[in-house]
Amino acid sequence: MSDEEKEEEKPFAVDRAKTGRAKCKKCKCPIEKDAIRIAKLMSNPFGDGKMKAWHHLTCLFEVFAKQRATTKRIDDPEEDVSGWSDLCDEDRATILQKIEEFENASPFKTGKTNKQNEPSGSKKRKSKETEPVANKKPKRVSEPESKSPEKVEKPSRDDAFEEFQRLCDRVAGADAYTDKTAIIKRTLTKGSEAGGFKSDVKLWCRMLLPGAVKRVYNLQSKQLVKLFSRVLLQDEDEMLEHLEQGDVAETIRVYYGKSVASSPAQKSVLTLREVDEFLEKLSLMTKEDEQVNHFRSIISRCTADDLKMIIRLIKHDLRINTGPKHVLAAIHDQAYEAYQASRDLDSVIERCTSRAGESSSSSSSLLGSSPKIKATLSLMTPVLPMLAEACKSVEMAMKKCPYGMLAEVKYDGERVQVHKKGSEFRYFSRSLKPVLAHKVNLFKNYIPEAFPDGDDLILDSEVLMIDAQTGQPLPFGSLGKHKKAEFKNANVCLFVFDCIYYNGEPLLHKSMMERRRILTERMTEIPNRIMLSEVKEVHRATDLAEMIGEVLKMGLEGLVLKDVHSKYEPGKRHWLKVKKDYLCGGVMADSADLVVLGAWYGTGNKGGMMSVFLMGCYDEDRDNWVTVTKVHTGHDDATLAMLQDELDMIKIGKDPAKVPSWLRANKPMTPDFVARDPKNQPVWEITGAEFTNQGVHTADGISIRFPRVTRIRDDKDWSSATTLNELRDLFKKRLDSIDLSLLLGSNSTKEEPVDAKSPKKRQCDSKITLKTPSPKKKEDRATTSFSKDVQENDSIPKEEKAECYSFINKHYIEYNSAGIPLNWIEGRKPKNGLPSDAKPLSSLTDNELKSKSVLKGAAVGLADGFNTSDKEHAYKVLKTLGAKVSKDRKWAGVEYLIHPSKEISSTALSEFEDVPRTTRHVSISWLEATAMASEIQQPEEHAVNLISDYCSCPCTHR
Repeated sequence: MSDEEKEEEKPFAVDRAKTGRAKCKKCKCPIEKDAIRIAKLMSNPFGDGKMKAWHHLTCLFEVFAKQRATTKRIDDPEEDVSGWSDLCDEDRATILQKIEEFENASPFKTGKTNKQNEPSGSKKRKSKETEPVANKKPKRVSEPESKSPEKVEKPSRDDAFEEFQRLCDRVAGADAYTDKTAIIKRTLTKGSEAGGFKSDVKLWCRMLLPGAVKRVYNLQSKQLVKLFSRVLLQDEDEMLEHLEQGDVAETIRVYYGKSVASSPAQKSVLTLREVDEFLEKLSLMTKEDEQVNHFRSIISRCTADDLKMIIRLIKHDLRINTGPKHVLAAIHDQAYEAYQASRDLDSVIERCTSRAGESSSSSSSLLGSSPKIKATLSLMTPVLPMLAEACKSVEMAMKKCPYGMLAEVKYDGERVQVHKKGSEFRYFSRSLKPVLAHKVNLFKNYIPEAFPDGDDLILDSEVLMIDAQTGQPLPFGSLGKHKKAEFKNANVCLFVFDCIYYNGEPLLHKSMMERRRILTERMTEIPNRIMLSEVKEVHRATDLAEMIGEVLKMGLEGLVLKDVHSKYEPGKRHWLKVKKDYLCGGVMADSADLVVLGAWYGTGNKGGMMSVFLMGCYDEDRDNWVTVTKVHTGHDDATLAMLQDELDMIKIGKDPAKVPSWLRANKPMTPDFVARDPKNQPVWEITGAEFTNQGVHTADGISIRFPRVTRIRDDKDWSSATTLNELRDLFKKRLDSIDLSLLLGSNSTKEEPVDAKSPKKRQCDSKITLKTPSPKKKEDRATTSFSKDVQENDSIPKEEKAECYSFINKHYIEYNSAGIPLNWIEGRKPKNGLPSDAKPLSSLTDNELKSKSVLKGAAVGLADGFNTSDKEHAYKVLKTLGAKVSKDRKWAGVEYLIHPSKEISSTALSEFEDVPRTTRHVSISWLEATAMASEIQQPEEHAVNLISDYCSCPCTHR
């Protein structure tokens, strides 16, 4: 019998609901999508075999409570429940807790086990708490457990829910990050009465960070209003109208004060622990009646402020403008870094606050006496992804990455973090939520093939659709379940761009170059399934500008730039992202002048006011208006307040039947308000990353991605705004609007010009390419590098005459008579003008060069095969590092001979007959690495591939 058949024989099954359409066998209500559900296997009345009768988790145990004691129940989940091994630890814990609660609540209804029929080797839960309690003598309700008076401890003031609310109020009132952290730290060390904190630090931190706790309530604002209209006996429509102000917690607080069914308590008596237990039970409930009764069980003990705070905890937003960094910095100066790596809040707090023999609630174990902790990765637990900040110019990129960068194509897909542990896989989104199965399920068949020796790993990647015929990426959004069906000849492809864990070794603290090397050496690409991201190593502004121009003209989103020395820092924005709308002050971005056609209510601080706007244009052919985009950024608070009175709107409450005939809008774009007359509405300039065509809007599907208001066009009215025909032209010409001359700005006169139309090979191609080419290409490249044509035409350009020199740190710089520097390393150019310590070039001594420079006067040669610009670049770098460059193939005394590539064909060896056998043959990567670090690098890592018996140097030739 196969394993699958054995699995199917188990009397119960468990998983998470996939669609939300299946109904519970007991309560007949749909089981919400992604909710835990359990099935009993029952006889199939329509055929042979058995069928699964799905239940809500709570409903199944209600069924157990009513059935006979001899009827099969869940005794051991591993033996009784198929799909148990596929659940995460949290889901297993939830089900085990339900089993335990059921057994404790029904002591005389536990199934009688027939030991004679029990299969040998069956596993039973051995914990003390889950032993059958039928053998225990039940306690009478009237007989409370005896406890000596001296052992009954009165709850500390630090345990009070009221004190938690006071802290939240103080934190919300502080503006500075350091002030918020100081307030939290003071409370968690000194306590409410300044005598030391006497509660549970871990519990307080969990409550201060409700979004970090993995509790799901599935209670949206309107559902909460519906529940409390029943609890408080208030009019639901009135409450919904009040909800338009944007704060459901405030709505419920107000109507709690008006309720005749239950009056607010005069004084808060709840403890933080009681609220935590209440929320834990609420997270396990799925039926409305259950939820209503659960709220009724606590509301009589709540003040109005208590209830408001409980609702905010349910909504995962305390409105105190505080995140993990504020809270964890109050615990330990390294706690936030550790949390970013592991995302395990409880574990981090325990490591930070606990010492031998002390509980985690001890105030003495907080910052100051805690041991140093390290950020650790936990396989199968998501890691906060490293992020990128907007790069506004080529100059900014060169300053941020002075030692060089990896320029990587920015793929327009969905970021996915892949975890592999043996044969088990998990996939997490950018927000650390599980990725929908239909997007990633196939990868488990390809990842083991792509990483044949990768038993355990964590990959950072982008998943997108690839046209199987052209190999081109498809637009953002094509991964949707229904969208995928439109692309018959496309594959879901995983583009891997980083690796942060490999076979038990965390790689967070390795440099970008080292992590990339691991990928190139360990990964085997599977075309259109598992691909290595396209990347170039860049050191010059002209190369970067040219690469930006090329990717934008190809219609790609942009580039991600990563410093070659950068570590992987979870949550930090230390990478750079280059997009068209970021560059040159936004002049390269796509924009249109659109009319305000409608608006939606905002949320949070903007609740109760119009803060999201529907923008559109006039269709001259059909004499009506179409929608283009919705925008919610670009206006300050003062402008928003002014617009509430200036905009002439009619409230339609998102009712499609009330949309006027002049407006063509799809149902998802039906606003709360619509313009009374679009011809009297203002015109705004809307700028975004790019024009897209996603089909949601009625302007032929054309929209603007990441839109923002950049200008209120008081000089225009509806008749001079962008029309639909003009918008179509802008969409067609969007790729031709890129002006490459803007990319270099003032640098364009200092470096060689970039000609995007020239057939000349990109200069950055001559730099080190980390993607390993095929053997055939390597041989071709090496042979071409040493062709006679190249040798005859490659000569170092004549230099401008040098008059003076100076050392800047370890860099040797020469100046002409006007004080202009003639050599430097890219990104580290000295200012014009002679430094105060400049000396005449004629006074330079060998001893000075050896003592003050990086290469200490070493003799270095440049092998044939460099093109003119790259030879000039290498020559300048070598001089800056203090090398003596041997020109014109005079290699008799060189210590290092630099080659343009890492491969040399056997036919080229005859070119080096006059090179000493002790000379180190290295690739250009050795020079670049030395320049980056301002320290001479070990040549072994950069040795070119020669025949093993060619030389006697200590390099390892592979």
